Amino acid sequence: MKSKRKLLLHICCAPDAAIGIERLTDQYEVEGYFYNPNIHPLEEYRLRGAAMKDLSEAVSFSYREGNYNFERWFKAAEGMEDEPEKSRRCVQCIRMRLRETARAAKEGGFDLFAAVLTVSPHKDPEMINHLGEEAGLLHGIEYLPTDLKKKDGFRRSVELSKQYKLYRQKYCGCVYSKRDRE
Repeated sequence: MKSKRKLLLHICCAPDAAIGIERLTDQYEVEGYFYNPNIHPLEEYRLRGAAMKDLSEAVSFSYREGNYNFERWFKAAEGMEDEPEKSRRCVQCIRMRLRETARAAKEGGFDLFAAVLTVSPHKDPEMINHLGEEAGLLHGIEYLPTDLKKKDGFRRSVELSKQYKLYRQKYCGCVYSKRDRE
């Protein structure tokens, strides 16, 4: 039997991870990478981290947590604070997270990496996949393009969140998306 290729999966939150795990573990040996220095405030980051731990235990899924370097994120978003969601600020945020995931995948001996960011109906999968491919080229590792919202992926992530009793956030993650939602 041929062994599965090792995939490092960038995880932004447990609800999105649930559908990513469900859809990718048949084809790949998947490990999660919770790297999100964009999430603010710290209490929100902790809520999402706890939900990830709950999911990991519920489905016997292995993941690691990246460094919560919020100063790095603020520096990356500097000058774009007043831009709306899906703007240059979001591009820069996703680029930073996917580059870090690509680096971690390469250093960790993975065959490829992907992201669950494409579950959200508020995110552009074409842009995310372009940034993933860019990050893969930069670090010399293959990126697996996804569009996890297809085939009712978002609806399924909501169902899985209820099934596993996962915390579901009300905004993308950064203080600016929180401000805009309020």
